[in-house]
Parts: sequence; structure tokens; C-alpha cells
Amino acid sequence: MKKDFKLFCFGFGQVAKYFVNNLIKNNYNFDLVTTNTIATKLITINNLKYKSYFFNYNKFDNNLLEDLNSSNKVLVSIPPKNGVDLVLKTFDKNFKINKFDWVTYLSATSVYGDQNGEWVNENTHPKPTSKRGIARLNAENNWLNFYKEFELPVHIFRLSGIYSLERNIIKRLKIGELTIVKKSNHYFSRIHVEDIAEVLKLSIKKNNPGNIFNISDDYPCSNREIAKYASSLIQIETPIEITPNDLQSSMLKEFYKDSKKVDNKKMKSFFKYNLKYPTYKEGLDAIKNQKI
Repeated sequence: MKKDFKLFCFGFGQVAKYFVNNLIKNNYNFDLVTTNTIATKLITINNLKYKSYFFNYNKFDNNLLEDLNSSNKVLVSIPPKNGVDLVLKTFDKNFKINKFDWVTYLSATSVYGDQNGEWVNENTHPKPTSKRGIARLNAENNWLNFYKEFELPVHIFRLSGIYSLERNIIKRLKIGELTIVKKSNHYFSRIHVEDIAEVLKLSIKKNNPGNIFNISDDYPCSNREIAKYASSLIQIETPIEITPNDLQSSMLKEFYKDSKKVDNKKMKSFFKYNLKYPTYKEGLDAIKNQKI
């Protein structure tokens, strides 16, 4: 049976896996190719057999090139390494050929930096404060340059903080790994991975090259508010609060430097999508009910 398309995933973390499983569940007929950082191998996911090629920094299995060049759609979920987008740096010639009809780069809302708790949308001027945010913005600009120069059908998804059945605040509470930082006017946004997967699926049939979309839920709030709700759900004591100066993790320090509320109106309007988990409450309720 002739396949509808061939999807090449640079990186195959939880977002890409949820996306692929969503396509399978909805009876999409496609071939899949992915990359990993260890070795080329054949794998099966939900009865779909696919090849995963070795790709790590500037080293890769040369057989990857043929599969990349014969793909219709490309999902890039590998974050920059040492400030560099390895995918575009390593395979720029392949993307200049431009035989693709859908290229999605997964970025992050860290590109907005600190906005003092104010709302941001896709027209807000990015001002990243962290090395990760700066690298993400540089990568976005490089991909959008390929759209302008080579008409590569790129669009950018800026993802808010991702949570899922496998990775969530309830699990961290149960194993004592949750830290609550006391800081006024600290807002951040999040998104359930199932909602990301659904928007990715919708974008296959309806996308607008050269555009940026915030992928976020409807309700930005403090980490403290979510922790209190999660604690009450599983009837566990809320962890003691600390100050930002008490943090040991550089990643957490970066996280608490930025405060913003991410607007998702463009995503919901363009894709005509109603979120499955519009706030953290629906998401955490579903996670608890699956006994996580």
C-alpha cells in the first residue's frame, strides 16, 4: 500500500513519540525515520517498524542522507548543543534542496526571556536572558532564513513547560524531588504533551510556512499554585518553600529569573483547536486518575 508520507524525526523524545503515536492512533499511513545518539537500529513502535539512525554532534550514519532526502516531512526536536543547532549546521545542503512539504522546528518560550509577569505573544520582541534561550532564538532565526532564502516550508512551535503522564509534578512530589521557590510575581506557562501532539497532527494538513506559534495552555500561574493543587490531589504535605538564592541547580535558577504569561490565541485560532487540558487542573486530574 502506498504511504501518505514519510516523516523524518531529528531526535525522538517524548514529544516526537506522542506525535507519532497520535498519527498511528488516527490511522495515518506513513513511513517513519528517526535519529538517536548511540547506534543505527531497527525499532518498532505500536506495530510500526522504523529505522533510527546514529547522529551525534557532527557524526552520523551516511545512510541517513538517502532517507532524509526522500522524506516529505521533517520534525526537529533536538535542542541546540553548546549554542549550535546541529541539524541545520550538519544538513544545511539537504535543506537547501528543499523537497520537503512540512518542516517543524520545536523551540521554547525561553526565547521571550523575562517579561516581568506580563503577557507575551508571537509579536512580542524576544529578549532571552539564558544561554538556552539565546541559542533557541538563534536557531529559530536560522530556520526562518531558510524559509526566506530557499522557500523551505518551516514553521516554529515555541513550547511552554511540558508535562506528561511520564513526567509531572505528582511524580516529583512522591519521590521528594519537588522544590517550591518563594518569589512574588513569578508566572510561567505549561502544556500537556498530548496537546502538543494533537497540534502537530493538525499542522500536517494545515500549516503556514514562515510562522511562529506559541504552544501553551490557557492558564499561566506560579509553580507554588500547581504544587499546592498536586499535593492536595494525592494528599501529601506541600514541600517547604525556599528562596531563589537557596537554589543549587543552574537550570532552576534560570527558570526563576524569567516571569511571563504566554498567549496561545494564535495557535487556537489558526488550528481551530480546543485544548484537551486547558489548565494544569485538567492535566493533573487525568494523571492522578491513571494512578501515577
